[in-house]
Parts: sequence; structure tokens; C-alpha cells
Amino acid sequence: MLLSIIIVSWNTRNLLDACLASVERELTATFGGLDRGQVFVVDNASADSSAQMVAEKYPWVKLIANQDNKGFAAANNQAFALSTGDFVLMLNPDTEVKSGSLKTLVDFFETHPQAAVVAPQLLNSDGSVQRSCRQFPTFVGMLYELIGLSRLFPASSPRGIKFREYKMLDWNHDDERQVDQPEGACLLIKRAVLDRVGTLDEGFFMLFEEVDWCYRVKKAGYEIWFTPRAQVVHHYGQSIKQVKVAMILSSHRGLYRFWHKHYRGGRWWLDAVAYCGLMALAYVRIASYKLKALLSHP
Repeated sequence: MLLSIIIVSWNTRNLLDACLASVERELTATFGGLDRGQVFVVDNASADSSAQMVAEKYPWVKLIANQDNKGFAAANNQAFALSTGDFVLMLNPDTEVKSGSLKTLVDFFETHPQAAVVAPQLLNSDGSVQRSCRQFPTFVGMLYELIGLSRLFPASSPRGIKFREYKMLDWNHDDERQVDQPEGACLLIKRAVLDRVGTLDEGFFMLFEEVDWCYRVKKAGYEIWFTPRAQVVHHYGQSIKQVKVAMILSSHRGLYRFWHKHYRGGRWWLDAVAYCGLMALAYVRIASYKLKALLSHP
């Protein structure tokens, strides 16, 4: 088996349908048939008949229908354990693969033997480029981001460039380069690297699990690449926006776990300060979100 594709879904029935249609087209047209790849859909107890749609419309898909929401990391790991492809693609259900892009990603490893992961250029629903790569989070970089400084200063100003480093907003995502952490909407991974580095850390429920995994890949000495020669449309945040408040909290808890796991060291006395500070910022973001929602719907 050449390619295993893993899609974790939660209440994105119509988007998942479009995603699977694009995957079916690519496997048939570019790889020569559905038997050249295996596709897993792990449904995290969706309430919109997503699992039923997959079973009826795409019988060639290996469906795992969970009875409860296990989170993104744990759901991916369920399929990782069953997959047999030389390459494994993590793909969000709110994506559509552009023509030829799956083969471009697989072929990328032939010319980049040290690469462990390659990510495509993501496009917004309107076709514009989605800036999808990040540097690994640092205390200062995340502080700039969480308190909004990255959005207050223009990119052309010296301060603006500094504040925007974490999200790499000074780069147009239009050239091929090594990066720290591409967004997990579409990541192609070598099986051999997955076997060595391990699967996703299930201590992350949703958000920052792919950051942690990319960090471990880099620590193991491998390269992570971005290429605009492959493109995937990403209808951003369709699952997350259904439970925005919960996702803000999950994001901040994930960031705390990442800090505790990789940056804390023996500084145990910072645990309470780091956790309380991050959660305080989370509730500030929630209050801001609620206020904007209130003002937009008087």
C-alpha cells in the first residue's frame, strides 16, 4: 500500500462529502485506482449523519464511528494503528484536494530524502493563499499573539515584523522552504518517521497536538517542508467555530501542555504561573468573542 489517508470528522457532513469526492478523484485519476490508497474516516460521534453518509456513499472508505468524541489526537491514532501505507496523510474534512496535489506531495520525498513531513499550500474558500505555517511557539512570540500585538502594527514597521514572526506573516507562502510547523489540515508523513517518532500525544484533545508532533520530528533530526506546488482548499475552522469557546479553552490548555512538556525543564515553580496566565488570557479572548457577537447581533 502506497498511501494511507486519515480524516477525522466532527459534524462536517457536507464538507466531508466534498473532501472525499476530491480524494476519490485524485486516487482514481493520478494513482490509477482506489486500491492504491486506503482512506480512513474517523467520526467523533457526529450528530449530522456524517458516518451514515460515508457508509452509504463511499463504501470503499474504512469507517471508524466512535460513540463519543475522543478528540483529534486520539482519533487520528486509531487510524494510524490500522494504516499500512508507506506514506500517511492527515487531512481535515473541511478540505478539497486540488488536481495532482497528492502525487506532488508523495513525489516530493524522492528529491528530499531527509524530509519527514511535507505540507501543501492551503487556499481559502475564495482561492486566496492561507498563511498556514508557524514557528514553534515561544513565550514572547505567543504573548505578542495572544494579546493582539501581531494585529495592531503594520507589517512594514520594525515592530510589526517582530510581532508577526510567530505566524510568519511577512512571508507570502509562495516558495518552497523548510518550516517548523505547518498547520495540521494536510500533512504527508513518512511511515518510517511515524514509527520512530511515535503518534500524536493524546494528552492534547484538540489543537497543538500537531505542533508537539512536529517539534518531536525536528528534535529527531528530520526536516519539515512546505511546497506551493501542491494545493489544497481549506474551508478554515468549520468544526472549531461550532464550539468556539471550548476551542479557545482547549487551545490554551494545549499550549500549556506543550510548554510543560518541552520548555519547562525543572522549573516546577512556574507551573501555576504559566497555567493561570494562559487561562486568564483565554477568558479575555472569550469575553472579547462574546462581546463582538453581541455587538454584531443587537
